[in-house]
Amino acid sequence: MASRILEWMEASTPSPAVSPQKKKLVRRVQRDRSQAIRRGVQYSFLFLNLWIGFQFYGFVRYCESAGATRKFSRPAGVEGWLPIASLMNLKFFLVTGHFPQALCAGMLLLSAFLAISFLLRKAFCSWLCPVGTLSEILWKLSKKLTGRTWQLPRWLDLPLRALKYLVMAFFLFAVGTMSAGAIEQFLSGPYGAVADVQMLNFFRHLSGTAAVVLILLAMLSVFIQNFWCRYLCPYGALMGIAALISPARIERSSEPCIDCGKCSKVCPSLLPVDQLVTIRSAECTACMECVAICPAEGALAFTLPRKRTIAPWAVAAAIAFFFLGTVVYARLSGHWNPSIPEQTYMEMVRHSDLAIHP
Repeated sequence: MASRILEWMEASTPSPAVSPQKKKLVRRVQRDRSQAIRRGVQYSFLFLNLWIGFQFYGFVRYCESAGATRKFSRPAGVEGWLPIASLMNLKFFLVTGHFPQALCAGMLLLSAFLAISFLLRKAFCSWLCPVGTLSEILWKLSKKLTGRTWQLPRWLDLPLRALKYLVMAFFLFAVGTMSAGAIEQFLSGPYGAVADVQMLNFFRHLSGTAAVVLILLAMLSVFIQNFWCRYLCPYGALMGIAALISPARIERSSEPCIDCGKCSKVCPSLLPVDQLVTIRSAECTACMECVAICPAEGALAFTLPRKRTIAPWAVAAAIAFFFLGTVVYARLSGHWNPSIPEQTYMEMVRHSDLAIHP
């Protein structure tokens, strides 16, 4: 059943039948800079997250030491790594119309990422997500060293891809059955208020089983393109659902297309771009690698309705607008930093499970 739903979600406009006559190539004149722009956005966001992680670790150590170590302020951006809490708060906001008191920044970041997916398909995954960036680095490094990546057979690939939607459905069901009062009580309680610290402690006190799982996922991502993103990531599944109603999509014009098949070979989502006119699949991440590799002028483009082409710089600008605009709005409206006093936060961190005290 899940596989059939996935096939429906991948439905795209097929290419009309054409004669096998060889076409003349009208080579592109302008150099494509989409991948350079995308990598710039990817690495900038990756380094931003590394900086946030460094600051947050320093903040937690400062709290655990009761102020004996160097003082760091808590970076609210760390809440972007709490998708379940953000989803809970989003439901709270939609039900009550009020901003939540705890972890509000995470809810606003999730809203910004969903807005990006509504407008630009699943661009969050290929332009912003640090896990997606690391996964891409791994499989591209493997391809550079070995000359290839491995693909699972379709009979196994399709049901495995359904896994991330099943995991997403589980979380949506769990959050959906919680009342607004229960959400507020949990996220404002001793555990929910320091959910970010619990997340950090998971990695600081990594169990043997968790370490093996993480190493296995990393190794699979080296040999199988985007293994985590393709098969297991519920966050990407949610972005894919939002992207289904996006007005943006990859469009292929059959007349200038020379049917070289290069677009399908480089597609990280393994979509048959060369056999379709319109890509509507929930798996499309708007990475524009197919557009970048296409040698024919006007054959492939990332477009809005009425075939209005979206330039790579416009994608980067839209992503920056939603992300930075959300941060600025949250700061100005007082919904960025938590309302918990520093001393109270310090006490909660010191008494959180697995806290390390000097």
